Amino acid sequence: MNALDIRTVDVVQYVTPLREGGSLPAIVKASDGFLYVLKFRGAGQGKKALVAEFIGGELARAIGLKVPEVVFMNLDDSFSKTEPDEEIQDLLKFSVGLNLGLHFLSTAITIDPLVTQIDGLIASKVVLLDSMISNIDRTPKNPNLLYWNKELWVIDNGASFYFHHNWPTWENHLNRTFPLIKDHVLLAQATQLAAATKSIQLTLDSEKITQIIKSIPEDWLLNDIDTQSPEIMRAAYIKYLTTKLSMIDILAKEAQDAR
Repeated sequence: MNALDIRTVDVVQYVTPLREGGSLPAIVKASDGFLYVLKFRGAGQGKKALVAEFIGGELARAIGLKVPEVVFMNLDDSFSKTEPDEEIQDLLKFSVGLNLGLHFLSTAITIDPLVTQIDGLIASKVVLLDSMISNIDRTPKNPNLLYWNKELWVIDNGASFYFHHNWPTWENHLNRTFPLIKDHVLLAQATQLAAATKSIQLTLDSEKITQIIKSIPEDWLLNDIDTQSPEIMRAAYIKYLTTKLSMIDILAKEAQDAR
């Protein structure tokens, strides 16, 4: 099975930091001439956040949600040498190598859940996706959802898969549901959970999950703390997601009860 066709580009200009994010993402210009929001491997949660961002984004795309194009971004060591801000300088220094970028949606606005009306099926898909990937960061305080060209766009999945911060206990999370869905920003608008469940079952399968996991850069699965090999980690992500997919009716009921 082939991996996803993810483009790789080089960062050619650091434009501006996005200081509303705790991990200090930045808008950068790439070698293809486009602007991207760059997520740094040297930020707080490191490469694990990039893995979560990548998997979550491509799963969202697979089930029919709008997601900015994801690219792999090479950052060289020249940018840290000319950056006057010490915090950003350190971030750039620790992020040399392969990072993750999302196409920058200019003029996009963060949704206001009290004002922005979201289609019930779309809202339901986002709720179920976040249940599957254990995304703890899609709340009214921090929606991580954009409204652009009159459509909802899913961004910022880096706080998902919190099991991978402690690999020795990851299997304890396999059959758990996601009670924190009660705090989800779109739960009130998720009026078509049954239809969303069927749609996800039709569009997502073990082959698609495997293709996404196979596309994770191996470098992102290597660090000085974890003893598992990249192959073992990939197998774990696949098992985790296929198990959650098999539990989607249970996750939908949990969300419905929370509503």
